[in-house]
Amino acid sequence: TTMNVEHEISLLVEEIRRLGTKSADGQVSVKFGVLFADEKCANLFEALVGTLKAAKRRKIVTYQGELLLQGVHDNVDIVLLQD
Repeated sequence: TTMNVEHEISLLVEEIRRLGTKSADGQVSVKFGVLFADEKCANLFEALVGTLKAAKRRKIVTYQGELLLQGVHDNVDIVLLQD
């Protein structure tokens, strides 16, 4: 449901803030691998990749590529676009 997706996205934003680092221009980003490997995130999101895609569609986060795969894309930066 849409409600659920909105809720998951807001949780995702919290986790990115918790695990991420702020760059000089004030944007918070986190590596996909860090997000994926985090135990709290693992328990929180059944479909982390799906939640990321939904957040990207809504312009809440951005990252390179379409589909993120564990291992392959561990170094991809997930950047928070909104605060």
